Amino acid sequence: MVNILQIPIRCFSCGGLIADKLEELETRMNKGENAKQVLDDLGVERYCCRRMLLSNANIIDEILKYHESLAQRRNEFAQD
Repeated sequence: MVNILQIPIRCFSCGGLIADKLEELETRMNKGENAKQVLDDLGVERYCCRRMLLSNANIIDEILKYHESLAQRRNEFAQD
């Protein structure tokens, strides 16, 4: 199941509601359907909204590695 908090609720450009479409988009694309057809079926017509859905990347796990490493380094310097 997709965590809807991975993507903004609304498009940054036009304010259109997009988060409710992410789960179905990913499910259907994983089954091999064409992204263009799925977005058309979901009624996502604007390029800005399509961009938001297609360029979504969950990178929080990568960012946390650096955050944890930085916290460790700060602790090392604080002990010296």
